[in-house]
Amino acid sequence: VRDPRGRPVMPGKRAQILREWDRLQLVRRQLRDVELQMNRAVAAAPDESLPEAYEKAARIAQSKGIGAVTALTLALELFGWREFRNRREVGSVAGLVPTPYNTGESAREQGISKAGNARVRRVMIEAAWSWLRYQPESALSKWFNAKFAAGKRKKGIVALARKLLIAFWRVAETGVYPEGTVLKSTRQAKGA
Repeated sequence: VRDPRGRPVMPGKRAQILREWDRLQLVRRQLRDVELQMNRAVAAAPDESLPEAYEKAARIAQSKGIGAVTALTLALELFGWREFRNRREVGSVAGLVPTPYNTGESAREQGISKAGNARVRRVMIEAAWSWLRYQPESALSKWFNAKFAAGKRKKGIVALARKLLIAFWRVAETGVYPEGTVLKSTRQAKGA
């Protein structure tokens, strides 16, 4: 083990580095185990009281770049037990809808409402970034890149998160994926 300048590190530091390396490897193994358990939970639908929610989670998790945490969060906290009539309800329950500010002389948007489920909102923001990375040819990614290429990407990611949440609602209800979505291979989707 050497320092950044190429010199050997002191024996005490070397032992400390090796212990930290062992800890890192342990945490990585534990993360893999947890991810595997979550993927199996999505695939197996273990909770008999919510079989429909797990089916919806499995459909959502078929999209490349969308993992078990996102799929289970959406299915168990939104789509598994609640029926939505339209896309406005879906966006508002997560607090991803714009809040208008109107006076007698001006009308503008103040940002998102944040009145809904904060956990779902956070998961969807992360899912939107993941979507851009793993689904660059999808219609949603192309929309984002065309509209927010010049700037305001953080504002745009919230808009994409809302659109993606609505798209996942449609996937959960009908099994119809957004245009251009790349699905995981069967082996990858089952968590193997």
